[in-house]
Amino acid sequence: MRLIDIGANLLDPMYSGEYNGKRYHKGDLQATLRRSFAAGVERIIITAGSLTEAKAALQLARTDERLFCTVGVHPTRCTEFESYSEGPEAYLQALQSLALEGSAEKKVVAIGECGLDYDRLQFCDKQTQLKYFSAQFQLAAATKLPMFLHLRAAAEDFLEVLREQQGKMSAGVVHSFDGNTAELHSLLDLDNIYIGINGCSLKTEENLTVAASIPENRLIIETDCPWCEIRPSHASRAHVKTILPAKDKKKHDEESLVKGRNEPCNLVQVLEALAGAKQADANHLSEVIWHTTAAVFFN
Repeated sequence: MRLIDIGANLLDPMYSGEYNGKRYHKGDLQATLRRSFAAGVERIIITAGSLTEAKAALQLARTDERLFCTVGVHPTRCTEFESYSEGPEAYLQALQSLALEGSAEKKVVAIGECGLDYDRLQFCDKQTQLKYFSAQFQLAAATKLPMFLHLRAAAEDFLEVLREQQGKMSAGVVHSFDGNTAELHSLLDLDNIYIGINGCSLKTEENLTVAASIPENRLIIETDCPWCEIRPSHASRAHVKTILPAKDKKKHDEESLVKGRNEPCNLVQVLEALAGAKQADANHLSEVIWHTTAAVFFN
């Protein structure tokens, strides 16, 4: 099976061996990548959530032909536009310049992660999120790249922005989708919107029912690692067949996964869970998703 992970937070300190500010083991990003490629994950898109992260993601993407990245600002970090020393417009222009540079190298393949997150307003208020979510469609228009979109507890406003700005983007993937059936249908009613599914999208039986209803040709998968693993308590775990050995971070070795830390190699679990929920053949589903993903990000 050929797999593409469209959402991997490979810059996270966990891959340097640091958890909640405490170091437990030496960095193992290269071992993580080897494991992922061996599991059939042929391409990985590194998620960036700020200008600084985007620069680091592009630098990392340049180290391997199978790595790619996004350029954009996460909704909870949109205050960075206004705290930037040269002002918000200069911040946006710096993002655009980086995106254009990276897309010319075919390394930057999406604008994002951007969107709305009303669950974490303590980090950034609604109006600031809305202002700079809309502003980032300028980046999509300038680069002709798709958008990697974040939606959390903000469906009404998110849909309104998408309807207003949709003409500026080639496509958009609403990643880590865990909404209800009505929200799903509202998104699918929009042209060139795809749904990204990971372990956090598949926690409950209701989640599985919603995920099973996503048309195969609008479906894309991701891990959102190091988070969003499929846990034993999740309804989707009943459909998972591939479980790689894992050890506690205190007993780390490079041959095993770290318990509680997700990796791109676990993308096969998301595929298996979706195939089970849809009562579909996993090999067939992987090929459909591969072609959809390639068309959106690597056209």
